[in-house]
Amino acid sequence: MWAYIFGAICPKKGKGAGLVLPYCDTGAMNKHLKEISLAVDPGAHAVLILDQAGWHTTPKLTVPANITLMFLPSKAPELNPVENVWQFMRDNWLSNRIFTDYDDIVAHCCAAWNKLVDRPWKIISIGMRDWAHGS
Repeated sequence: MWAYIFGAICPKKGKGAGLVLPYCDTGAMNKHLKEISLAVDPGAHAVLILDQAGWHTTPKLTVPANITLMFLPSKAPELNPVENVWQFMRDNWLSNRIFTDYDDIVAHCCAAWNKLVDRPWKIISIGMRDWAHGS
């Protein structure tokens, strides 16, 4: 079994929306889009920056009306602010551990995501990009 953290951040507001799921596929991405949609402020619109993974680009996605998908050029992960989030979480909360079982892995992934979401200033500092937000 596997555990994948599907996470999105809003560096401007320091918010995040995420799920820990056992699959990394179109169905999981649709669940994630629904979760992001629920986190978008009423009357606001989110632009979700994505790489070109197959589960991001498939026409089988159901994209909520309050989200627009923006795809990065191939092989340019440094342009995606959320990549730094994954590195931060690995460096601080998820690496160098022995997990007792699958449920322990999921629990640690959920705890790490929730710690991040509880620190809006950290999301802002990790996620801001001059090219996207100006300086």
